[in-house]
Amino acid sequence: MSDATITVSGLHKRFGQTVALDGLSFAVAPGAVTGFVGPNGAGKSTTMRVILGLDAVEEGSALIGGRPYTSLRHPLRHVGSLLDAGALQPSRSARNHLLWMAHSQSMTASRVDAVIELVGLGSAARRKAGGFSLGMRQRLGIAAAMLGDPPVLIMDEPFNGMDPEGIIWMRSFLRALAAEGRAILVSSHLMSELEDVADRLVVIGRGRALADASIEELVARASGDQVLLRTPAPAEAVRTLQRAGAAASLIDPSTVTVSGVTAQKLVEVLGEARVPFSEVTAQRATLEDVYLQLTRGEAEFRAAEPETGTHPAEAAR
Repeated sequence: MSDATITVSGLHKRFGQTVALDGLSFAVAPGAVTGFVGPNGAGKSTTMRVILGLDAVEEGSALIGGRPYTSLRHPLRHVGSLLDAGALQPSRSARNHLLWMAHSQSMTASRVDAVIELVGLGSAARRKAGGFSLGMRQRLGIAAAMLGDPPVLIMDEPFNGMDPEGIIWMRSFLRALAAEGRAILVSSHLMSELEDVADRLVVIGRGRALADASIEELVARASGDQVLLRTPAPAEAVRTLQRAGAAASLIDPSTVTVSGVTAQKLVEVLGEARVPFSEVTAQRATLEDVYLQLTRGEAEFRAAEPETGTHPAEAAR
């Protein structure tokens, strides 16, 4: 899929006096799922709308396979998108909703039936979409995105409203699409889901890119070299490790945090000094830890921290 790319370059956009995008640049490569995250108001939705030709920018470009969306003939054959699962005519059946879209793109009814089965809505195809649950609407939106069998997919909060079975299906579905060589951009607030499915992460704040790297690289960077040590001789362990050039500190009567040495080196040092221990664990940050580190101070809206020991209802009085 040679046209399976998204390239965003130097996007600048304002809404009145509000800066929505401030020189944002990143790329989404084929064969991978790229997570797209940031606090509310960071510019995620605006960016996706710009890529899809729904919003214009003052400066910069957003290209799909090297071309702007507005220049694409039969655009659903180039890029599929799920931005708003509620954007449908509630009195239409799921199948008629998709047939209407397919007709506008010169696609056949057989393709409509194929994508309905693909997303697991076969038994509900002739039901009115207005009666669908949010999870079913999400599946219908994904079917619409897949109508043209596009090399590029853009999805905003695709896990929203999904039950556990639907979330598991969505994970495997996104991985399978990436394995076919498609470029996939997924915006989500669910870091645990992105950690399971994404290959790369683009983090933005106030319309700027804060990070653009592989999940593995970002997690390793956030994890640092901290090691957790459990030992019946914590004071002796701290002295021994400090003599070896490590930073070690006691956090409870049997636990020491250590940095400046690898877990393997720590074991060697304690073994040579005959200091007993029961556990040595290299600490690994979660994707949520990564996100919070990167976006600290970037949120447009932040709730006040409750006072210790105060019930939320009491704090509101």
